[in-house]
Amino acid sequence: MSEADTKRSYMVGGTAIIARPLEPALYLVATPIGNLADITLRALETLAGADVLACEDTRVTRVLLDRYGIRQRSIPYHEHNAAEAGPRLIAALAEGRSVALVSDAGTPLVSDPGYRLVAQALVAGFRVIPIPGASAVLAALTASGLPSDAFLFAGFLPVKDGQRRTRLEELKAVPATLVFFESPRRLADTLAAMADVLGGSRAAAVGRELTKTFEEIRTGTLATLSAGYATAETPKGEIVICVAPPLAAEESRPEDIDRLLLSLADEMPASKAAAEAAHMTGARKGDLYRRLLELKGTARG
Repeated sequence: MSEADTKRSYMVGGTAIIARPLEPALYLVATPIGNLADITLRALETLAGADVLACEDTRVTRVLLDRYGIRQRSIPYHEHNAAEAGPRLIAALAEGRSVALVSDAGTPLVSDPGYRLVAQALVAGFRVIPIPGASAVLAALTASGLPSDAFLFAGFLPVKDGQRRTRLEELKAVPATLVFFESPRRLADTLAAMADVLGGSRAAAVGRELTKTFEEIRTGTLATLSAGYATAETPKGEIVICVAPPLAAEESRPEDIDRLLLSLADEMPASKAAAEAAHMTGARKGDLYRRLLELKGTARG
């Protein structure tokens, strides 16, 4: 194998494989979110074969490249240098070169500035080719046990509590499972805000260290998850929170709402139970409160 071939090769199972030449285009390459074995063969070939490799943090990407024997040199592209690095990458495309873009982990453009580069490439008439793979959003959603037919990725919530609650108010009626990224340091505060704004009885899941050795997925209501993390030590690792969609009142059968009211009333006073049910169903609290009193009267009779 020549020196040129070695620079364009990658290792799989101890065997060196020469990467095929890539057509000039911007390649969006998904990389593992934790477990390096989750890389795809197509991603390895793209990383080894690209003329230019742009990444969020060259040190993080170097670990992946070394694991698979890729001698590619990477250059930084992140939110702090996008204004300078972006035009240089577009210029490389104009010269007929292939450019691969990766983030630190997962699929590029999800909570990172890569969309600007994609927009610039498309406006300039260059082809953009996705190389799919690992995604923390989808990994958490599929393991959460929550509805996946419709979901909204909402990224990171604001750091300040007031702004965070305002954003949650905007999202609470969205008829889809909500998916958030969060910092371990803010997890307890975020879950508390979610329980208050979205309703403590709303089903949710917290995924931590997904695909890694200490992977953990906790499920329950927002109230129980909030209480559990409020008294626990600050968790380590990357966090993904999934929250079930609200139960639409017009889609709910009366008997379903009755069961919900009685279940909530077992855990809290009638007035609060009605308020929680109103959060979850969109129905009026007063109507639900009167219905709960009727149900309790029937049960006593």
